[in-house]
Amino acid sequence: MTATAQQPLGSPFSASATAEDIMAGLDLSGRTAVVTGGYSGLGLETVRALTAAGARVVVPARRPGVARTALEEVKNCEVIPMDLADLDSVRSASAHIGDRLDRLDLLMAVAGVMATPERRAGPGWEGQLTANHFGHFTLACELYPLLAAADGARVVANSSAGHTLTGIRWHDPHFRTGYDAWLAYGQAKTANALFAVHLDAVGKGDGVRAFALHPGKIITGLQREMTLQAQIDRGWVDEHGHVIGEGFKTPSQGAATGLWAATSPLLDGRGGLYLEDCDIAHISALGAPMDDGGVRAYAVDPEEAARLWDLSLAATGATPIPR
Repeated sequence: MTATAQQPLGSPFSASATAEDIMAGLDLSGRTAVVTGGYSGLGLETVRALTAAGARVVVPARRPGVARTALEEVKNCEVIPMDLADLDSVRSASAHIGDRLDRLDLLMAVAGVMATPERRAGPGWEGQLTANHFGHFTLACELYPLLAAADGARVVANSSAGHTLTGIRWHDPHFRTGYDAWLAYGQAKTANALFAVHLDAVGKGDGVRAFALHPGKIITGLQREMTLQAQIDRGWVDEHGHVIGEGFKTPSQGAATGLWAATSPLLDGRGGLYLEDCDIAHISALGAPMDDGGVRAYAVDPEEAARLWDLSLAATGATPIPR
């Protein structure tokens, strides 16, 4: 991926497109997908859209009972236990998927946490980086043989405009010197974008292409760690929890860019790109307002991506992808 590739290509869809718009007329019969976070918010919309188009979907879930209840009306969908913050759990789920599938066409990394209180995981890792990045990184590495066995697999990682808050804090990625919930979120979202850049670089020889995206502003379970008052103060909702913020999308609209990344023929032969509003995003200047859109250059920088990949391999002990 080069910076010149990171520019809009003129998609027929826009910020107002819904999951139904993206999937209209598509037949995914015979395709297999894994969707993390697939039982609430954007993930649930994604699973519904993929299965309605004929795909078989596996949903790894930290709360499998809740997931099965949420998905009980969805056909051709299987729930398995997995906690992204517990890498042994991720490896167990990966092994289970490997026993059930002979290939994987789509890996949709939709699950995430945002602005949580300080939490530690594994050997003291910062919790948002662990759940949002290390867990998905490990899952992708362990499932890579299935992705490589498919004919043109795609990996889609939900990043966020929150990546504009900070690049990777190489001096202190785990906030040993003081925790900031929003900077931790921003770093994790930058990590999601860089993950897609390097996964695409190592995977494209096997036909595995990767994308990251900003789904837009949507009120979903992602805000569960925030108080109602904090959301009111930011102008997102009123005192009854009703969305009043300008530019907010519905969950179906929020799922659209990920589904476009997973299925659009306009992205054939492309990868390592950051997407928004069902198109490729432009490079945004440092200091530009978050709501102006675009992606910071540091979040799609191949050298930063390779450095994070090596850090992640060393930290997680995930199975390396052959280069």
